[in-house]
Amino acid sequence: MIRINPSSEDVEFFQYERINHPHPRVQIRMDVLWLKTNELPHKQIAKIAGVSKNTVPRYLRMYNEGGIDKLREVNFYKPQSDLAEHTSTIETYFKEHPPATIKEAMKKIEVLTGLKRSETQVRKFLKSMGLKRLKVGHVPSKADLEEQERFIDEELEPRLEEAKSGERKVFFVDGAHFVLAPFLGYLWCLVRQFVKAPAGRQRFNVLGAIDAITHELITITNDTYLNAESFISLLFKIANLRLTVPVTLVLDNARYQKCRIVWAVAKILDIELLYIPAYSPNLNLIERLWKFVKKKCLYSIYYPDFASFKNAITDCLNNTDAKYKDELDSLMTLKFQRFKKEQFMN
Repeated sequence: MIRINPSSEDVEFFQYERINHPHPRVQIRMDVLWLKTNELPHKQIAKIAGVSKNTVPRYLRMYNEGGIDKLREVNFYKPQSDLAEHTSTIETYFKEHPPATIKEAMKKIEVLTGLKRSETQVRKFLKSMGLKRLKVGHVPSKADLEEQERFIDEELEPRLEEAKSGERKVFFVDGAHFVLAPFLGYLWCLVRQFVKAPAGRQRFNVLGAIDAITHELITITNDTYLNAESFISLLFKIANLRLTVPVTLVLDNARYQKCRIVWAVAKILDIELLYIPAYSPNLNLIERLWKFVKKKCLYSIYYPDFASFKNAITDCLNNTDAKYKDELDSLMTLKFQRFKKEQFMN
């Protein structure tokens, strides 16, 4: 029979750590030692602690050899994959040539290392390197990434900082063109579902300006087309808010937003027009709103006529600061997607 001679402090430690230690294996060890101090037989200790009869003396010997510090050691054997020694080679290759499927990764790993592994093993190994299965995105090929960085750091963020402190109003402006046609989304269903396609190609146009901080939305809508006149109407609508701080509109380079009459009216109304770099939709916050509207009221929904189609969009836009406020506050954060060269496929 193995004996232990713990101090009173150690006994108190056993009692505390058997419940409060973060690792369950250490909790069990402490429980065994605490039960031993209560002079219970090993068979009963094993039953209460949920361990084998051979484990109890092993834990007691650990305490006698190294005290509490020995009991707290968590050094479990973790078998290492033979692929681990090839991590650098595989990672370097997959950075340049990301595999589309696990089977493709399996074949390429076998070519690179001579090791053939199952899909499960390869998937686990890729995850251990930090690889994730992500949907490929797209960015306009003519986008100037360096200019985007300069615009964010030198022009956009300083104005947004002023807006956060109440010293400026910043609105993101853009036009959306909703065409009466099926918007196909994804559904969890037993059989594939179909959405009826309404006749005609009528278009509902929305020119919107969303407050970068409060997410208040101002719109001009029509069923024809957006032009300089539409934009000037939006300028006057914003001017009628009677704001007492400088106003900046962040917008793209659409022709009707970048003409002399628009510049003249904006100057009279003392509204700054800040144009984002060409081919940079990722820098216009309101683009997220248009995607949100499609998701909420258009995807996988059939509208039999243009009136019901238009009313659904209008109702969604009118509820951005009420029904959908929490969702939009989470979506419309002032974090803009930045691109790195290594993200682009050759």
